[in-house]
Amino acid sequence: MWEQILTYFYIRKRDPNAPRNVNIKMMHGMNRISIFLFLIAIIVMIVRLIRG
Repeated sequence: MWEQILTYFYIRKRDPNAPRNVNIKMMHGMNRISIFLFLIAIIVMIVRLIRG
């Protein structure tokens, strides 16, 4: 799971043998957006908990 997340955010190189097509690119793009929004929501929740 962590390897896939690192690949989504271009921290790790992609597998050269992985299939490339439009559907997979769109799926990875949506996954990037989802993970990014999830992290922002977690940060907002932590900030609200700290401020009380």
